[in-house]
Amino acid sequence: MKLVKPLQSLALGMAFIAIGPVAQAQIAGETLQKIKDTGTLTIGYRESSIPFSYLDGQQKPVGFSIDLCQRIADKVKQTLSLSNLAIKQVAVNSSNRIPLVSNGTVDIECGGTANNLARQKQVSFSVATFAGQPRWLVRTDSGFRTSSDLKDKTVVVTQGSNAVGFVRKINEDEKLRMQIIQAKDHGESMLTLTNGRAVAFLEDDILLAGERANTSNPAEYSFLQGGYEVGYYGLMFKKDNAGFKALVDGVLIGMMKDGSFEQVYKTWF
Repeated sequence: MKLVKPLQSLALGMAFIAIGPVAQAQIAGETLQKIKDTGTLTIGYRESSIPFSYLDGQQKPVGFSIDLCQRIADKVKQTLSLSNLAIKQVAVNSSNRIPLVSNGTVDIECGGTANNLARQKQVSFSVATFAGQPRWLVRTDSGFRTSSDLKDKTVVVTQGSNAVGFVRKINEDEKLRMQIIQAKDHGESMLTLTNGRAVAFLEDDILLAGERANTSNPAEYSFLQGGYEVGYYGLMFKKDNAGFKALVDGVLIGMMKDGSFEQVYKTWF
């Protein structure tokens, strides 16, 4: 999949944000001080959030967000003069990712999490790394074309995802009377669609595209017409942590300026 102009504009547009070097006073901030004291950076990864963060054939976390976080880890090592910085990887899911970041178990979540006002009350986000739009995925042979075709049907969303709120609102606004199943992760949600327990799966288009591409026959699955409000993804970390945010944003914006962000993007999309 080639680089799309909307994302290219997003990446370039973020470059105007002024992020200076991390001041020595900021390095004493909570997360950076914790990393310096322990010699460990703890990264949260997703097991089935393709192509942002997922397990490869060797059960190793890989993906777009994982690559971005590796650049951030390199900067942490340099900034804190930790030549032997250890990287600890912790699996997170849609339901526990925010609590694990908020309580400090995970220093930075390297997944596919949309930034919104509700989540900003609990955690902080980096500058935007991607823009996604919630859409419906159905079996191609279902004959469904629009969301109105889902009336009185059973649909699936991933527990803890923004899609849970979306599907409830859609159900109410469009009076669809859908039965809603919540699966534990995107992989299980896709399985619920493939085995026929649900006729449609609502999630951000890029995540659905990743799940569809991972099936034995992607042509068996199609998007319904139209979509919903665009959401902007970011890397997630503990709230009110200016020093760590400055470091993370500085790395990402630097990558957007020098072209390496686009190179990483092309690797995964």
